[in-house]
Amino acid sequence: MLTIWGGLALGLLLLIFAWDLPRPEAALETTRRPSVTLEAADGRLLSTSGDLYGETVRLRDLPLHLPTALLAIEDRRFRSHFGLDPLGLLRAAWVNITSGRVAQGGSTLTQQLAKNLFLTPERSLRRKVQEALMALWLESRFTKDQLLEIYLNRVYLGGGAYGVDAAARLYFGVPARRLAVWQSAVLAGLPRAPSRLNPRSNPRAAAERGAEVLRAMAATGALTQAQATAEAERIAFPARPSRDSGWFADWVNEDLATRFPGSADLTLRTTLDLRIQALVEARLEAMLAGPGAAADVGQGAVVVLDASTGAVRAMAGGRDYRRGPFNRAVSARRQPGSVFKPFVYLAALEHGLAPDSTVSDLPLTLGRWSPGNGGWRSRGDLPLEEALAHSVNTAAVRVLARAGGAREAAGVARRLGLAGPFPNDATIALGTGEASLLELTSAFAAFANGGMRVVPHGIASARADGRPVSAGLIPPARGIGSDDVAAIRRMLEVVVSRGSGRAAAVPGRAVAGKTGTTQDSRDAWFVGFSGNTVIGVWLGNDDATPMDDVRGGTLPARLFRDIMEGLPR
Repeated sequence: MLTIWGGLALGLLLLIFAWDLPRPEAALETTRRPSVTLEAADGRLLSTSGDLYGETVRLRDLPLHLPTALLAIEDRRFRSHFGLDPLGLLRAAWVNITSGRVAQGGSTLTQQLAKNLFLTPERSLRRKVQEALMALWLESRFTKDQLLEIYLNRVYLGGGAYGVDAAARLYFGVPARRLAVWQSAVLAGLPRAPSRLNPRSNPRAAAERGAEVLRAMAATGALTQAQATAEAERIAFPARPSRDSGWFADWVNEDLATRFPGSADLTLRTTLDLRIQALVEARLEAMLAGPGAAADVGQGAVVVLDASTGAVRAMAGGRDYRRGPFNRAVSARRQPGSVFKPFVYLAALEHGLAPDSTVSDLPLTLGRWSPGNGGWRSRGDLPLEEALAHSVNTAAVRVLARAGGAREAAGVARRLGLAGPFPNDATIALGTGEASLLELTSAFAAFANGGMRVVPHGIASARADGRPVSAGLIPPARGIGSDDVAAIRRMLEVVVSRGSGRAAAVPGRAVAGKTGTTQDSRDAWFVGFSGNTVIGVWLGNDDATPMDDVRGGTLPARLFRDIMEGLPR
């Protein structure tokens, strides 16, 4: 009677635990988010999102040391137990009791697989019983090799990577079939804590865990102690892209759902040059930490762009991406100040004026508004070239009138890619509209490339599920006539050679550009170019507090020069 009632009680208990178990037949079904992999211009990994799956690998195609490493550290009795390992459970319980903490787990590889395939990470008696039941089902349904294959293809190994092939490509840039011994050891050590131990989030912890796996392999006889030591000394991970390239990655990812509809895995080769990106970050930080700190400059942003195509080569949206992902190069819209004046002067050129046409710089009053000229001493009439070079405000307002007014200047700016809004009055000549640094930098590309408007972009090519697809690039289009662009370029070169932008001059290079400063030095700009490279710089503070006499021709122009000097000729 005791046996009967005990059997009934046990059956009822198992029924209670098992009533909401998932369908076992779902073992090989996959529910996942499409992945997006961003590569730098040279093919190096930049970022990943979604769930990464590599090729489905067969056990016979993998190097023997990969499953050997996994079993050595996770389940040495895998080949002999029936899905549950009573000896392993007793050993783990003893270790945990004697150490006073949870130092060892007793789950078999089959139990881990059951949890990964069917269950949640919840820690409860109910979940552990369900895990055991599912492990027994898996052992009855699949061979040991099949279980090991499923595990290796489905286990989560951090960084969004599921399976050893995806992880091998993510962390080492090679398929799983080409893993070295130490690389296999690192991957085998990840299931314990994939988010904390993976090489991208914690290289040091990943290396220590890999060495622990190698010691376990030596303990099982898979390696000699000398081999394990030698392999541990080989552990080294590829240099990680700077986290500050996260601003660029965020910008590229903004409209992917619209540009690439569907659920395919995307691999996008971007335009980002990691060497230029590192240069920009280093020069920006040096400027902010040194002369910037002394002048109350808290933030900055830089964009480096290819003038002929609009490809963005580097983007720093601030001082430190880890402190906040707000992108000051793209999302911040500020008054551009005098860096807007080239669009006013271009409108004048299109209305028949020339660089040597003259304009008065005498004081001017329009209604209740009288634009000032700062420290500039009036000379009377001066060539447009000189008026732009020295950023004379009263001259710019008069040039605006001769160019057809605010609507004409705004039309030129929009034609070259500035979205506005712009005021419909004379203050537009002094840059009282709104623009982002990216917009200004790409608009200046037309001055550098012979008058072609370019659309700034960060994706050079795209593959969906491994097949090439259109990246949706917009080709350059004529924005300025050839004579007018030659004239405005000549005028911008004078800005640097003998005007307000002299600090941007680079010995041995032809440099052109324009400075810009808003009221009370709240924003300071320099946008310029040399050859086929356009660089835009903004310095300021997020709360718009004034800087200490920082003008576009001072620290921004110097930062432009520092970056340009570091670029290859």
